[in-house]
Amino acid sequence: MPPVQFHALDTLSVVELAAQARAGLLREAATVSPKFFYDALGSRLFEAITELDEYGLMRAEATIFSSFGAVMAGEARARIGRPFDLVDLGAGDCAKAARLLALLQPARYLALDISIEHMRPALQRMQHEHPGLPMVGIGTDFSDRLQLPRTLCPGPALVFYPGSSIGNFDPQAAQRLLAQARELAAGGALLIGVDLVKDKAQLQAAYDDALGVTAAFNLNLLRHLNRLIGSDFDPRQWRHHARYDEGAGRIEMHLLARAALVVRWPGGERRFAAGEGIHTENSYKWTLPDFAELLRGAGWRRAQSWCDAAEGFAVVLAS
Repeated sequence: MPPVQFHALDTLSVVELAAQARAGLLREAATVSPKFFYDALGSRLFEAITELDEYGLMRAEATIFSSFGAVMAGEARARIGRPFDLVDLGAGDCAKAARLLALLQPARYLALDISIEHMRPALQRMQHEHPGLPMVGIGTDFSDRLQLPRTLCPGPALVFYPGSSIGNFDPQAAQRLLAQARELAAGGALLIGVDLVKDKAQLQAAYDDALGVTAAFNLNLLRHLNRLIGSDFDPRQWRHHARYDEGAGRIEMHLLARAALVVRWPGGERRFAAGEGIHTENSYKWTLPDFAELLRGAGWRRAQSWCDAAEGFAVVLAS
């Protein structure tokens, strides 16, 4: 059984991450990247969000993979036509890829995540379940640039990006990431999850649930910033706000100051008026024709999609 290989690529140091966070807070309209949601507690809160009645995305995706996984895998293998690597973007606990390995039969499994440590136990567990499959864990932040050395991924590859994380990128950045995925695939294919446009009230509820779990997830970002940059955010002084921007086709999440206040950190501060916000996340929703056009703009020429019964989520195979 070959040991799991681990590589750290262009991961930002704590100092660099802190600098990014401070720069976002000091913009004219304060903004913090959604990657700062995911400290240990934030990751657990997101797992809880996926169990909520209002947030059916993960259940819809699981249903699609259960119903059509064998068909998807057969189509992917036919399109690539030769042994390929499975490159899992934002792999986390690797659970989604694990359910498809037997169907896809890749030559190698490469798991990418911002934290190697988060992936390590999952990959070691998967190694015992698939002892003949070479596995590589790669620590990298691909939100700015998706690129691997050809020595690690010579191609072809099936780039796997499940969930709805492509929605966190504005359309221009999403197209850029999809083009980079095509370059990485090197003649392979892309299998990606896409959250679709749906009823406004349904979207609003998914990001502002009755139990307040999403609010806790959003507010926990302030605790993470306190540890990262030494700030003095008090989450009790802030409230969660989610709204659907119909014109932009996206849900926005913000944290709004309940009253005028000053947030301080070593060497800096930011004053907030009452009701002024920190923009913490966008989540774009797509129609299938618009997403197909986005793929074409990124160089992918052939797309096939599978939807859940409610047509609220899709998994798309592109080549």
